[in-house]
Amino acid sequence: MKIVSHFAGHKHSRLVLAAAFIFGTAMQSVAQSPQFTGHYPAGSEGLKAATLPPPGLYFRDYNTFYYADRFPGGPPDFKVWAYVNAPRLIWMTPWKILGGDYGMDVLIPLGYSEVTAPGLSDKEWSVGDVYFAPIDIAWHPKRFDFAVAYGFWAPSGNYDPAHPARLGKGFWSQMFTAGATWYPDDAKKWSMSVLNRYEIQSENTDLHITPGNAYTMEWGIGRSVAGTLDVGAVGYWQWQTTKDTHTGASGVHDQVVGLGPEIGGVIPKIGVIATLRYLREFEARDRPEGNTVTLTLTKRF
Repeated sequence: MKIVSHFAGHKHSRLVLAAAFIFGTAMQSVAQSPQFTGHYPAGSEGLKAATLPPPGLYFRDYNTFYYADRFPGGPPDFKVWAYVNAPRLIWMTPWKILGGDYGMDVLIPLGYSEVTAPGLSDKEWSVGDVYFAPIDIAWHPKRFDFAVAYGFWAPSGNYDPAHPARLGKGFWSQMFTAGATWYPDDAKKWSMSVLNRYEIQSENTDLHITPGNAYTMEWGIGRSVAGTLDVGAVGYWQWQTTKDTHTGASGVHDQVVGLGPEIGGVIPKIGVIATLRYLREFEARDRPEGNTVTLTLTKRF
């Protein structure tokens, strides 16, 4: 959920590294049943993930690169490569709710992906599903930042179950968010953050499948150095909490863990905050296990 504390110090993410590649009718030819994940791409946020910015209008651009050649529980000889650009507009208003700053945001992902597996080869440029959050609320007591949010993903993107490389998923998702950033020292050089998200999925009416709900926890431990530079370690755990509902659906709840470094800072001449993070996935179950690189650029207007 971060916009970065250099603007006074956020929300969500990611950006979107759409994992549409692991489900759909096309995957029925390479796996026993379609595999679904939620909309939210774990690892979109890192250091100070639960820190929303002060009132103002912000543009944030996520650039995510993903590669995986391992799919525990899935087809052999599986490979996927994707680049997703997710521009996001955030408006933190001057209005208050329960003493916190009230805001809203919208995100539209678009990108390119390639998927290969036995009996399947697909590559597509496409637009993903729109995310809209009508409720973002942030509080900033002395050594903490707190944030809660509600939003939803609309099935507005390019979707076709016969083309798993397309970024649209073909179903609605609601997402609830809550998190906190703690600054152990008065100077706020150190930060520790945890951001929790819970997705409730709706039915894919083309396939008559309701994907299982998903919980995502993102965390970060960082330190400010040289005044405007933040460095640290970030990670996430994403876990399917309920099973997919359709005849013959697997009872396995997919999950994955990611871990890696992040560096970020202000580019003074253009007034942009840039962050770069790398995350290596492991402990994957019934989903791809790969590598993610995300470059995020944030500008206040």
